[in-house]
Amino acid sequence: MRCSDAADAILAAAPRLGAVRLAAIDGPSGAGKSTFATALLDELRRRGRDTFLIPTDHFATWDNPVAWWPLLRDGVLEPLARGETGHYRKLDWTTGVPRPGALITVPPPEVLVLEGVSSARASVRPRLSFRHVMNGPDAGARLERAVQRDGESDRQNLVRWQAFERGWFAADRT
Repeated sequence: MRCSDAADAILAAAPRLGAVRLAAIDGPSGAGKSTFATALLDELRRRGRDTFLIPTDHFATWDNPVAWWPLLRDGVLEPLARGETGHYRKLDWTTGVPRPGALITVPPPEVLVLEGVSSARASVRPRLSFRHVMNGPDAGARLERAVQRDGESDRQNLVRWQAFERGWFAADRT
């Protein structure tokens, strides 16, 4: 899917999170989600739309790949649905170990894009105005892309992550 087509679809859809159009860019690691989401936001902003991006990487850890969702739901999604500003604390990985980082403030945008593994999970689908699941290349190529992005020291974590993803996507029916 081209970013311009995705932007058209988002803007044609009704807001389903209060006045916010919620879009999710999901799929396995190394599939190109971040690149697509960045280009999509560029396209929406080029069209004069107020946007905000939240990567699931701001929440997920190797040991907690998806159970962090209540932090996003309660801190951001529910307030936005009420027309209020949301907040969350981004994880700081600068030391190689996740720890609480900066507090992020999310004023209600016209379009909120969630990007990352589990962003289009079943529990949020009724609120999505748009959902795009990217599969990318085969698992081996995706692993190499992720290692190139995150570093060779994370290879074993990424191998375990890919195994988790396969189970998650099957169970969640993403």
